[in-house]
Amino acid sequence: MKKILLLLCSLSPMVLHAQMPDAPERSEGGGPYDRLIIRGVHLIDGTGSPATGPVDVVVEGNVISSIRTVGYPGLPINDRRRPQADENTETIDATGMYMLPGFFDMHAHTGGGAQGTTPEYVYKLWLAHGITSIREPGSSNGMEWTLRHKELSEKNEITAPRISAWIGFGNSFDRPIITPEDAREWVKMIDDAGADGIKFFGASPEVYAAAIDEANQRGLGTMTHHAQTQVVYNNALRSAQLGLTSMTHWYGLPESLFEDRIIQDYPLDYNYNNEQHRFEEAGKLWAQAAEPYSEKWNAVMNEMLELDFTLNPTFTIYEANRSLMTQRRAEWHERYTLPSLWRFYEPSRISHGSYWLDWGTEQEIAWKENFRLWMEFVNEYKNRGGRVTLGSDAGYIYKLYGFGYIQEMELMREAGFHPLEIFQSASLKGAEVLGVDDQLGTIELGKLADLVIVDANPMANLKVLFGTGSILVNEDNEVTRHGGVVYTIKDGVVFDAKALLKDVEEMVKSAKDNEGTDITQPGLDY
Repeated sequence: MKKILLLLCSLSPMVLHAQMPDAPERSEGGGPYDRLIIRGVHLIDGTGSPATGPVDVVVEGNVISSIRTVGYPGLPINDRRRPQADENTETIDATGMYMLPGFFDMHAHTGGGAQGTTPEYVYKLWLAHGITSIREPGSSNGMEWTLRHKELSEKNEITAPRISAWIGFGNSFDRPIITPEDAREWVKMIDDAGADGIKFFGASPEVYAAAIDEANQRGLGTMTHHAQTQVVYNNALRSAQLGLTSMTHWYGLPESLFEDRIIQDYPLDYNYNNEQHRFEEAGKLWAQAAEPYSEKWNAVMNEMLELDFTLNPTFTIYEANRSLMTQRRAEWHERYTLPSLWRFYEPSRISHGSYWLDWGTEQEIAWKENFRLWMEFVNEYKNRGGRVTLGSDAGYIYKLYGFGYIQEMELMREAGFHPLEIFQSASLKGAEVLGVDDQLGTIELGKLADLVIVDANPMANLKVLFGTGSILVNEDNEVTRHGGVVYTIKDGVVFDAKALLKDVEEMVKSAKDNEGTDITQPGLDY
């Protein structure tokens, strides 16, 4: 069965969504404990400071109460320095492992609908990769559903990350939003319901400005995917000038940098509903923008910096555009991608994000140049003090939940970020955007215990954060694996990350057995 093209909120404020089941009651994870000691770990605290260790970390309930250095590299641990355990203390031996703050995925859809995914499947993939907080942009399963899951997660009644609910503009309203007054009324409605922010695709100038202004007055976050159908009204710079606090993807940035045009150089047969047109031509956008470090390029960047505007690039969701076969054959698909999700990825003329109608070398070469220029802007924005966060937008374009987030880290490394800068963006910078950096985002005394423990050094090799780990040839010339998150701790609850992945593997195996399908030959004859 082919999936139905998902209509953007920019085209209609009334969003229809399939019924999505609730996540089951939590049966995984231990704690929060009266007292938990994590022993012998190397600490990467998320502030940007270098690793230190070994340390023992004490968590009381869901709060970090002690971080104590207990030795030096290459020497035995000094037991006299260690916090002592009693009969009410749980311990984790993390000797030689690495601890990081819980990760924030700042563009994290929960799937459902045409993907055929359940929240349990998605949440477990996220937690298995250390993602303890998400920004859910658009809430396409419905505002009430998202807010209910936010509350269930806050109470630790389901196995799920923390959820920040950013509602798609117009979602759950009783009429189209036509006037500024409509926009303000809608913002008030979602604020009263308990939403955290708004995701825009754009809107008419007066409506857009009114909604952003009302959101800012109420302390709601705002983000925009500057869709080509609306970017003619407001590019990224204009949105920032209106008070928008963050953008996702990159649409609208090249348009802010145009010098010899005001509209993208569309071919005369271009049709936005032809998704190969949409994404192929988008791959030529940065080449139409001002040159890096030119007067225009610097002026736009500096004004965005002055406005404290946040970039959420989501490099990873476009990675297949520059190497389709690499992403299509990623090793985790066979074990962890549901057959329904695989069908959702298949080429289709009517399906969003499945635009491989005639995708070849020329398109990939253009996108490689697009990435180069885009990465130059993002890295320099970070270098000048701008806030950059991590997001994956997984569930589309051969990107699997959790795995795609770690791929985003790799792409930020390619862009020029030091691993410590990546981890800072993945934790502290995301917490700042959500307004929770006083509680989360770094590993410090008094902060909540959202932690990631991995059994290899992620600074040396980001691939050890994948659920599949990284390939290693040992001293006996045997091909082995090392890495993979061992424990994800969210709000003091300790999850066995590998057990969560095993649950996902069983879900996929059961779905394949029931359908008699296999994605090793995914719907194409050779």
